[in-house]
Amino acid sequence: MSAKAKNKLTPQQRKATLNRVLHKIRPYSAFVVCSLLVAAVSVAAQLYIPILCGDAIDKMLGKGNVDLAGVLRIAVSILVVAAVAALAQWLLSVCNNRITFSVSRDLRNEALRKIQTLPLSYLDSHPSGDIVSRMVADVDTFADGLLMGFTQLFSGVLTILGTLLFMLSENVPITLVVVCITPLSLVVASFLAKRSYKYFQGQSTVRGEQTALVNEMIEGQKVVQAFGHEAESLAAFDEVNGRLQDVSLKAIFFSSLTNPATRFVNNIVYAGVGLVGAVYAVRGGITIGQLSVFLSYANQYTKPFNEISGVVTELQNALACAARVFELLDAEDQVPEAENAKVLDAVVYRFDYSKVALIITKEYDAVAEAIGTKLDRGATFLNGEGSYSHEPTKVVLAAVKKQQVTELKELVMAIDPNAFVIVQEAHQVLGDGFSHYSKQSL
Repeated sequence: MSAKAKNKLTPQQRKATLNRVLHKIRPYSAFVVCSLLVAAVSVAAQLYIPILCGDAIDKMLGKGNVDLAGVLRIAVSILVVAAVAALAQWLLSVCNNRITFSVSRDLRNEALRKIQTLPLSYLDSHPSGDIVSRMVADVDTFADGLLMGFTQLFSGVLTILGTLLFMLSENVPITLVVVCITPLSLVVASFLAKRSYKYFQGQSTVRGEQTALVNEMIEGQKVVQAFGHEAESLAAFDEVNGRLQDVSLKAIFFSSLTNPATRFVNNIVYAGVGLVGAVYAVRGGITIGQLSVFLSYANQYTKPFNEISGVVTELQNALACAARVFELLDAEDQVPEAENAKVLDAVVYRFDYSKVALIITKEYDAVAEAIGTKLDRGATFLNGEGSYSHEPTKVVLAAVKKQQVTELKELVMAIDPNAFVIVQEAHQVLGDGFSHYSKQSL
């Protein structure tokens, strides 16, 4: 199975990924509710300003019919409503940032804990660069898409619903013009979003391959140079970089088409509202101020569709990256050891890098004194007997650090070239100059 087919998500997998993302957001439900409330306040304030502007226009129609005092009162009201909208927008960004960065923090912490429980077989079969890409690049992309979703999706949907309600309360036929043409924008956005998701998924996968390759080549730079593998490494990088360029170009192309395509449809909506509204205004069905309100609403109504179409594209990219992170989290953990499993001594005693030397020499006094003065190590005499001569002798026992072994042998050979030296590994040495006795050292 190709990598492209393997990493393409089915609609069921996409839905499962979305459910898991919502589950990650659930602990921060209070901020989600707060975000919805302040988004509603912000949208209501923004939709009320065109009505005030329309009233101000109606108070200035006709020669000598300008109600300056009324216009000033409306201007003050517009400033107050605009201040409320700005405050609500600031609170909305605070809530959304808190949700996004908390969820991405939890996701990274969970991935980090997961890596500590993965078996070596998984780490050996997956490039370290790809794992790093999932924890860094994919989580960053997921956070960006989530932030844009909360920031623009909530306010966009509320703006559409609020605008429809305001327009229906003013004039039903003009509202129907907007409602009938708008679905074309949704069809265009949906078509482009489906195409862009496939390429964003491929982009995330190939980016992981590139990160893994670069990480491997940089860490093994000396090995690459030693075996003259520079040309092959550059060729491999060019191949991966070419695939990333191709899939990124297609993803950016399709996602970039979304906004201008929906704007074209929205301009048709604006023109239709202006044409029908002008006919009603000429016949006396609506005032000039109400016509300006409808034109403003037509612009505000269609604007969220442009934003939502862009948000949908980013959310598709975010879901693709979230699926890669969840794939890491779903990997099987290291199987626990059996109850009767044997623990390796090297793990229990650690590696002290110490050596024990047994020295058989006739110059045992001189050797012991040299070990004490030149190596700053203690020596012990063990009573021994030659198996051939049966003559009693003393064996020098000394514990030294690994880096002192060469110096010890040179020291002994300088005193007695015929000495017999035995050097052994020591799993652990406790005492002065070595490890101190404690429960952790056992």
